[in-house]
Amino acid sequence: MVAAVAQNKVIKEVPVKMIPSLEGKDLFREYCAVCHGVDGKGAGPAAGALKKPATDLTQLSHHNKGRFPILAVQSSIKLGTGSIEHGTGEMPIWGSIFSQTGQQRDLGDMRVAALVKYIEQIQAK
Repeated sequence: MVAAVAQNKVIKEVPVKMIPSLEGKDLFREYCAVCHGVDGKGAGPAAGALKKPATDLTQLSHHNKGRFPILAVQSSIKLGTGSIEHGTGEMPIWGSIFSQTGQQRDLGDMRVAALVKYIEQIQAK
């Protein structure tokens, strides 16, 4: 996870701590909100340190002709974005991080699915 001091654009890397919840909203707040903001609009506390603005996740359906791009969102979460927009590298590859909990590997997929579902729920109407 990444935290930043906006005025100096200093990125402080913090080790990921797995939370016990499998609820999308909880996972989003813990792992995504630092960049994308609690509301998903891209204004999290670390957003100012990014080379490219964090995506407004509430507009994904709007930018995809009214359809939520499930596979693209799932891929971004599981595999990262493939672009260097996060100061020190790419978006964390949450799929592998979520699966490295020492528990069954299926929990990683469950976390990703819960995040995708939550992001779908926060789409602007």
